[in-house]
Amino acid sequence: MRSAERKPRPLKLRDLIRQSVRALREAGVSFGHGTTNARDEGVYLTLHALGLPLDTSDWELPVAARSAEKARALVARRIKERKPAAYLTREAWLGDFRFYVDERVIVPRSYIAELLARDLAPWIDARRIRSALDLCTGSGCLAILLAHSYPRAHVDAADLSPDALAVARRNVKAYDLGSRVTLQRSDLYCALETQRYDLIVSNPPYVTAAAMRELPVEYRREPRVALAGGGDGLDLVRRIVREAPEHLEQGGWLVVEVGHARARVERAFPRLPFIWADTSGGDDCVFLISREALAQGLAQSAPATAAALSPRRQKAPLPARASGAAAARRHRSARASGGSR
Repeated sequence: MRSAERKPRPLKLRDLIRQSVRALREAGVSFGHGTTNARDEGVYLTLHALGLPLDTSDWELPVAARSAEKARALVARRIKERKPAAYLTREAWLGDFRFYVDERVIVPRSYIAELLARDLAPWIDARRIRSALDLCTGSGCLAILLAHSYPRAHVDAADLSPDALAVARRNVKAYDLGSRVTLQRSDLYCALETQRYDLIVSNPPYVTAAAMRELPVEYRREPRVALAGGGDGLDLVRRIVREAPEHLEQGGWLVVEVGHARARVERAFPRLPFIWADTSGGDDCVFLISREALAQGLAQSAPATAAALSPRRQKAPLPARASGAAAARRHRSARASGGSR
């Protein structure tokens, strides 16, 4: 008598995730748009394709053949098209906040989001923030986080790109913040006239010309205007800093993300007493400065303005807009995989 044939072992979620991770690793895709490694991205893509919560932890769940093929197809697209996962899933996460994204905007990622999770304490008194501005708002993610951190504040969100503002409008509507967040098309402060704010935040384009030439394919899928910051990456940062005093209330603060460009920023503005916040990416990514310190420092450095405006050509690392360990923490798939932005 022939022995009974063994039935194939049912496919488990753990098995499917392993397949996804292996495929991503072998393909050599680049990360940095919400996740920083193949494991976290494999978990995210698999759970998204299966319609499972991103904090799923039951790896023994059985997976139907049709569902498994759906997950494999999504991973295959990620490999073939070399697009950031967020463009394939039409979503990106900053902490517990979900945002709609597509190719019209840069994929949301910011060290400032980490700081807003604690309301920019200890530097900012949340009780006194009644007006805030998000320059280079892109998808509107930081503007929405500002509105949640400072419930008494009205937030203006400015961007030069009408396409980006269309995406931001969708996100503002999703969070029902239309009465508190105003979207404006503006080249930095140009369309804001004499408006002043208690707080200005910005995550502007700051990738150097040298780094732009070396970007992996995934980064080149994003709008160039949202990344390129000129020769030394500080073209927009200089404008934001120089013009900020005219748009800050007394006691107001400016908060700007610059990647890992602390040394370049301090060379450009040697007399400005920047405070460098400690983030998961280090203490060289985000600076804060009060209006009073900013105005005084700019006045003292007026004779050196021409030198400060001259970009320095230099080689720089790939853009730090994707925040190392912070990306993994902000992306809830990392929690599901047992990982650490």
